[in-house]
Formats: sequence, structure tokens, C-alpha cells
Amino acid sequence: MSRSPDHADTTLTPGRSPSVAVKVIPGDGIGPELVQSALEVMQSACSLQGVELHTTEEPAGAGLYRETGEALSPGALDRLRAADGILKGPVGLPEVRKTDGTEAGLLGGLLRIGLDTFANVRPIQLRRGVEAATRFEPGSIDYVIVRENTEGLYLSRGAGVRNHYAASDQLLITRAGTERIVRYAFDYASQRKGAPRDGVSRVTCVDKSNVLRSFAFFREVFDEIATEYPDIESDHIYADAAAHALVTQPDRFDVLVMENFLGDILSDLGAGTVGGLGMCPSGNIGHRSAYFEPIHGSAPQIAGKDLANPLSQILSGAQLLRHAGQLAAASSIENAVDRALTAGSITLLPTGSPARGTAAATRAVVERLHE
Repeated sequence: MSRSPDHADTTLTPGRSPSVAVKVIPGDGIGPELVQSALEVMQSACSLQGVELHTTEEPAGAGLYRETGEALSPGALDRLRAADGILKGPVGLPEVRKTDGTEAGLLGGLLRIGLDTFANVRPIQLRRGVEAATRFEPGSIDYVIVRENTEGLYLSRGAGVRNHYAASDQLLITRAGTERIVRYAFDYASQRKGAPRDGVSRVTCVDKSNVLRSFAFFREVFDEIATEYPDIESDHIYADAAAHALVTQPDRFDVLVMENFLGDILSDLGAGTVGGLGMCPSGNIGHRSAYFEPIHGSAPQIAGKDLANPLSQILSGAQLLRHAGQLAAASSIENAVDRALTAGSITLLPTGSPARGTAAATRAVVERLHE
């Protein structure tokens, strides 16, 4: 089933409540407690909207790798494909590593390639009630990074070569991969209200085309696709200049599209301007499958201590519901988060942790749902 950037169509049986089937990957470290928070909020929101939320767990990640030598169980991809959406907690444990020194139990390459979720959609939004490291007003930072998810430098994951003296990884960009991610970015921009500064719908191509042929190719394809969207402005910026501009003038951006590795770095930079990684959800979206997760890691050093900010996972759950066509439930979660922050029911410490703890922050969102 082909799905639009924001949501999928759902088919209802007459006389029955709408339902959403969600596969849940609890993850490692703080993952299970964050996923539990998100599910509590999603169940409340769906119940209030008359939507049945059906969840089943799929073990995966570093914990499973440590037990079995594999990060996914046999048949997992088929089971995940059958869901309306996948809610994934952060995975990975620093001590669980492969013989080549890289971290084991990570799922990015397995899920993104296996499910062909080619668009990594990372909203960066400064919400009311959040004190960020930079000095901008709420609403002045509201852009989306659309990151190509299946090629670029990260396609070399596990395929690089090395010896005692040198190591090499390859960056691959294809026409087909670039065309579909650029079209996705323009389609996404067409559904938004434009950049905060001027209200102009704009897609910005981020690259290093002044240095690398692969990025020059990415820009060339971007320019070709941009002509198909005459009502949406297009522009370009080099990645290093983008890092500066996302801090000094973030209000000029609406949607930014870029290669895999660049998107990974710049979305974390953006998170620093909106209250930290704990404020940033993400979706990994393809034509037939999609999974949703925070952009941060598993932070095992604070696992089980009631210190993790659950909002990135909760907002990822809202993204999942919107993608599954449950727009009212999704909007109610996002509005509840905003009201809890604005009222001071959730405040963030300089470390990014909620002042009253993970469980209290979750309760605050659920209470606002019932207002």
C-alpha cells in the first residue's frame, strides 16, 4: 500500500471501531521504559478517540544479540511488515560489539534496508515551555530534516575494508534513491505551512557538492526534481554552512533534504536548539512499512533511574498514529505535550531530564489528554 508523507489511508469495517496494529520493539537501556511511556499515552489517546490499539512485542537489539548472536529473530521482518506501524525504542549497548570493533545489536541498517524505509523524517520544533541552549522564541524553530535512509555513507555499514595501516568506507548515491527522497521532501513541504520567518514553502538541499562528486550528483538530481514542484521554492546550502545557519537563523528553514550521514549529524545539532535529543521524534517511512523512534541512543547509564525524557518517544508514537491515519489521536498527543510544557507540568533540567522524572512526565501528558 502506497502511503503519503503524513499518513496512510485506513479501511474501516462497517459497525466496527477503527483499529491500529502496532509492532513494538522495546529496545535496550532506557528503551523499554520510554516505550512503556509512549504506549500509555497512545492507549489513552486512542481510547478517547474510539480507536482500538493492538500491540505485540518483537524482541530485537543488543540484548537479543548478546543471547543469540543476531539482532533480529528469524522471520522478524515479515512480522514487522504486517503491522500498521512499528514503535521502536532506542537500541544498542556499548559493551556489545562485533569482532571488528563496531557496535552490535543496532537495527538501523537491518530495518531501513530490510523494510525499505527510505525516508527518515526528523521534525525539529521549539515548543513553548522549553528552555533551549539557544535564544529563540517558541515557534521560530519549526523545520523537518528529510534524511535519505538507505544509501549514502552508511550503506557501507559492515562493508568497509581495513588493515593495520588504513581503513576505507564507500559513499554511494544513486539516481533512483535520490529521486525518491527528493520527491518525498517536496511532497512533505506541500503539506506544511512554510518556514517560520516568511511562511514560504521551501525545500533546501544540503550537500558538499563543492568537494565530492557524489554530492554534486545529489544536487543535480535535486534540481531536476525541483522543476516538478513550481509552487515550492528550492535552494541549496553546503553542509558546513547549514550547521552554522541552523543555529543562527533556523527560522528560514522549512524542509531540508540530505544524504544519510549528513542528516544524522545535523538533526542532532538541531536537537540542541530545541531542548535536547529527548525532544526529537523521528519516522522511518517507506511505501509499505514505517517505524518510529527517538533520534537519541539507549543511554544505559541512566536506565531504570526515572531520568529519561519520554517526550521524544511519545511524539514518535504520535507520528505513528498520524501515519496510520489516526489524525485526531495524533494531534491530541501533540497538543497534550504542548499544554503540559506550557503549564510547567513538565520542565527540563539542563541535562535534558524531566525535573520530576520519566513517570511524572508521562502522567502529565496523559492528564492533559483528559482535560
